[in-house]
Amino acid sequence: MTDDIIISVRNLTKKYNLYDRPLDMMKEIFHPLRKKYHRDFYALTDVSFDIKRGETVGIIGKNGAGKSTLLKILTGVVSPSSGIVDVKGRISSLLELGAGFNPEMTGVENVYMNGTIMGYSQAEMDKRIDSILEFADIGEFVYQPVKMYSSGMFARLAFAVAINVDPEILIVDEALSVGDVRFQQKCYRKFRDLKEAGTTVLFVTHDTGTVINFCSQVIWIHGGRKHDEGTPDIVCKRYLAAMAYDKNTDKGTETERKNSNLNWISTEQFDSFGDKKIIIERVFLGNSELVSQTTFEGGEKVVLKVVMLAAENVDSVICGFVVNDNLGNPIFGANTYAHSDLRPDFGKGKEYTVEYRFVMPLLCNGLFSLSVAVAEGTQEIHIQHHWIHDVFMFRITSCDVKATLGQLIRDVGCEIDLKES
Repeated sequence: MTDDIIISVRNLTKKYNLYDRPLDMMKEIFHPLRKKYHRDFYALTDVSFDIKRGETVGIIGKNGAGKSTLLKILTGVVSPSSGIVDVKGRISSLLELGAGFNPEMTGVENVYMNGTIMGYSQAEMDKRIDSILEFADIGEFVYQPVKMYSSGMFARLAFAVAINVDPEILIVDEALSVGDVRFQQKCYRKFRDLKEAGTTVLFVTHDTGTVINFCSQVIWIHGGRKHDEGTPDIVCKRYLAAMAYDKNTDKGTETERKNSNLNWISTEQFDSFGDKKIIIERVFLGNSELVSQTTFEGGEKVVLKVVMLAAENVDSVICGFVVNDNLGNPIFGANTYAHSDLRPDFGKGKEYTVEYRFVMPLLCNGLFSLSVAVAEGTQEIHIQHHWIHDVFMFRITSCDVKATLGQLIRDVGCEIDLKES
């Protein structure tokens, strides 16, 4: 392992024996012919990667992928079944709320106990105690048994201890999700300080926005294997797309597959309403190069395609979309009636494609949803044929331009084309 590599993992595998009943374990231990009563479960399989000193690495993946098992092996809490793990440097970890804390002891007593476990003397902890308690900011509760603490207070004290013992490697596993927003912001500011000081930071999170804005590298664990690794902007887009297209993905007709890289998504799995005289069959969301993605920057050119099938003859068709924030509030949208001179009639049995080209508004960083619809009539009076809720979930990142929402939305234009497929 070279000097700039602080963590090196090679062919790491962790296998657990799963038993249907506790008695089966005893039967297996004492069986004269060594009969197998368990089934093998591989939490991790053949995982390899290197982490350089001073890097901030996000580890992403859906629940049960093996992320927490990986961190426990890196910290020595769990032993690997096979493979090599080489770690150079003092590790401070925050894997689970209350891990390493004695519930009967007070907060202050637990701080000193954790310092002792990490190899610090009482005199060394005396120098750090004030900064730890100041960061935790839980008042007089530091003198109460931690069994009285809320989950948020646990997180505050545990994180304060972890970051104030001068770690060379800091490992955090989703523990900050229970804290309030102000404390989370305080923690991320501390992350940046540690990063500038050369501390290597690893943390598990489901917040890809945080990964993109904070991490230098990201590792995607899927099904116990390293599925992808690289820079956050690329890997997180692939991850979000995989999460969005995990079910009932339709990549379009053979002609579309040959002539473009469109990744169509079928609409069958989503909540919808309408009389279905026109059915929205599949949709595509991506950049101006027609590459599917679910993470955008403000000011980026976006293409939305919607393919519809007419079950009956329908006059004066309106096609549109709307984008909502994470609370369900409508932010912006467009339709063929208000934003173009298109007033199409659909013929029974024919397939139509509407394409929207617009610039993503300079919205605040966060998660948004996009719904699509097709109706008949006018802007004011219409019959809804098919409305599909939240067909896409996407994230806005790296929007640093400051302006009012009204200014931003007024600047959004939308070009619309509609044709028979």
